[in-house]
This record gives sequence, C-alpha cells and structure tokens, in this order.
Amino acid sequence: MNKTQIIDLYSYDDWANRKLLTTVSQLENEEFIRDLSSSFKSIRDTMVHILGAEELWLSRWMGEQGRTLLNPDGFPTDTSLADRWDDYRNQINRFVLLLTEENLTLEISYKNLKGIPYSLELWKQMLHVANHSSFHRGQVVTMLRQLKKQPPSLDLISYYNGVR
Repeated sequence: MNKTQIIDLYSYDDWANRKLLTTVSQLENEEFIRDLSSSFKSIRDTMVHILGAEELWLSRWMGEQGRTLLNPDGFPTDTSLADRWDDYRNQINRFVLLLTEENLTLEISYKNLKGIPYSLELWKQMLHVANHSSFHRGQVVTMLRQLKKQPPSLDLISYYNGVR
C-alpha cells in the first residue's frame, strides 16, 4: 500500500465518519444514548469507541505509550463527540500528509490494551484502523434502523461515485 492509497483510504474514513456524525446529530439525546443491545450499548458508545480506537492507534504511531480508549460518559451529547472528532481529524490529516513511502513500511511496535506486545508494518496497522471503523460504523447503521431512522450510505463505492 502506498501513500496515495493511504491518503485515499483515510479520506474515505473521514467522509464516512462525517456522514455518520451528521446523521447522529439529528437524533434526540435520548436516542443517542439509548441502550440498543449491540457490541456497545448505544450509538454514542459505539461512536466513542470508533473515535477512541482511531485516537489510540494514532498515538501509537506517534510513539506514545499507555493510552487507553475513551470513556463514553465523557461525551454526554453528539456535539461533545463531534468537537472531539474535529480535533482528531486535524491530527490524523497532518499525520497522513507527512507520511513517506518509507514510513509506511516501517514496523511499529505497540502493546495492545492487555499489555501484549506486537510489531507490524505501519501500512497494515493503518489498514486495520480503517477496517475496524467501517465495521463499527455498520453497527451504528443497524442501530439507526432500530430507531426507525434513515442511515446514510457509507459504502466505499458511494464515496468513489461521489454520493454525498
């Protein structure tokens, strides 16, 4: 995977996250935090997990250690989540734009949340993050349907075809 492909992948990830955040912003707060019995209990909790995981991986790539996932209770409203996402978006965009082809092939060591050490090429870690976020965005789409809401189309092909 080369830098151009990573830029494209992370542009898609940002597009999909923004579309989902826009849809979520139209929910009543009670719907945002309602327990819908998914992997994470609510839309809020799932969205916070997506953001928290993306932030966690970025921190690893920047050499930080010991970071944990975000606590959903720290995001009582969709606005508080969107504000934090804006900060992250600026950070990841800077990181991706400064990458070199050589950076992508470097093995980055990290410890998972259980403290188990791993080492893997950066491009593989970055591909994992985008895939992980897509998986959980799909869960949010299902939860939106449970609430009888119309979810956005988040397919990669929609992104490439310019469906906004």
